[in-house]
Amino acid sequence: MESLLLAINPQDPLWIAIAFACGLAVKLVGLPPLIGFLIAGFVLHAAGAESGEFLREIADLGVTLLLFTIGLKLKINSLTRPEVWGVASIHMGAVTLLLSLFIFFLAQLNLPLFDSVDIKTALLIGFALSFSSTVFAIKVLETLGASASRHGRTSIGVLIVQDIAAVTFIAVSAGKIPSVWAFALFLLIPLRHIFQWLLGRTGHGELLVLYGIVMALGGADLFEMVGMKADLGALVFGMLLTSHPKSNELAKVLMGFKDLFLVGFFLSVGMTAMPGWAELLAALLLLTFLPLKVALYFGFFTLFKLRAHAAWQSSLNLANYSEFGLIVGTIAATSGWLPKEWLAVFAIILAASFTLAAPLASGGDKLYSRWRKQIKTFQRKQRLSDDADLEAEAVEVVVIGMGRLGSAAYDSFAASFPGRVLGIDLDQQNIQRHQAKGHFLVMADGTNPALWSRAPGLPQRLKWVILCLPNHQANLTAARQLMKQGVNCRIAATTRYPDEADALRAQGVEFVFNIYAEAATGFASDLCKRLETS
Repeated sequence: MESLLLAINPQDPLWIAIAFACGLAVKLVGLPPLIGFLIAGFVLHAAGAESGEFLREIADLGVTLLLFTIGLKLKINSLTRPEVWGVASIHMGAVTLLLSLFIFFLAQLNLPLFDSVDIKTALLIGFALSFSSTVFAIKVLETLGASASRHGRTSIGVLIVQDIAAVTFIAVSAGKIPSVWAFALFLLIPLRHIFQWLLGRTGHGELLVLYGIVMALGGADLFEMVGMKADLGALVFGMLLTSHPKSNELAKVLMGFKDLFLVGFFLSVGMTAMPGWAELLAALLLLTFLPLKVALYFGFFTLFKLRAHAAWQSSLNLANYSEFGLIVGTIAATSGWLPKEWLAVFAIILAASFTLAAPLASGGDKLYSRWRKQIKTFQRKQRLSDDADLEAEAVEVVVIGMGRLGSAAYDSFAASFPGRVLGIDLDQQNIQRHQAKGHFLVMADGTNPALWSRAPGLPQRLKWVILCLPNHQANLTAARQLMKQGVNCRIAATTRYPDEADALRAQGVEFVFNIYAEAATGFASDLCKRLETS
């Protein structure tokens, strides 16, 4: 790989500045910044700019780090759940079939670009557009603080299954069969103990960051060397570390780098190709299929017993087309299966679906609250084993988020409300640790409006709700859901930055604790007491 610094074009810093301006502009109107990055790409392309080597390298780094951090949080058993692999497989097949038939029908009408499409090409395009974007969905989930929620975990699982299918297709279509050395990758399973041992000795500073980047890029290069997709290597190397206690810390310290590099990805999507009228028409016709794609997701999720809200939000997370379409388009164009004009079509579809899906995914809870009755008519009576109704008749205090702060809050309230405190968390291992101590914990999503329907009457009995979720947006969403339930209790929440407090108070939070300020105050108070008694 050529030096990244040698690839920097003098214009690239200007492009990044334009991306910042567009991202800030859309953030100020309440939309995710990634829409601004896409718009910046369109503007630059319209001005005649072309994506340089620097932006492509940055985009690749962003995707590699993204998949590595996904691997850090991914548990294999999450992929074996029927609502994950079952929905991913059936949806992929159904959309490929229906969309290819739709494309073949358009070909019979001799529409521009479609007139040269035969049934095999239609199947290829249908398969490419059956996928949803991993990069987009993960970015939206992280923005909402919903990566660990029921719908977040389900969406990520579906995307990973799709990525596995994509990797298989790329290898077969390109005639790139993994070398015999690929079997040596199984040695990574016992070697994970060495990788985790090294992780435990990197400390908490720059060595931890460097180790994460080395593992992500090293895994990508290793898989590429044996004829497999580099992104899959980054994902697998992340999974090798997922059971280590510091995996979450590693994911957090890499987040800033990943977010920065992904700006290059969204910029490059908007700058892929300059469309003409024929390409715009073709893209518009294919975008009309997107609502059916989302409806199929929702139908299959409810079929596999997800509650209405989880099925609804999971579908909106996946309500887009994937960057995989661009990859397939490049392979098909290089092989002579598709005219090169289809690359512009895939780029428009991808960028437009991102732009449409971002406000839908971020506003999914509002839409669900508005159409709750209609959406719940599709919910099945059967429940998943870990999604049953809660038995919480005596509960008067709920702690949402059982990390270190939540655990301390639980212990404190349990002394005053014995047997009447409920802890809510999404980490099964954390829940089991607390249950072993005799604590009353359940696995649930505190930001999900369907949570309170699992315990009828609970909101009206509550005296305290403590919000200790790790993300400000998640705390804000949980507080908003409490207000919609009409609770008449006291609400406390944790925050990291002073400017977040006002937003929480506007949602009915009475006590806001800045964890940094409170930690400093607690330390000083404890120190003074020790000095007085010494």
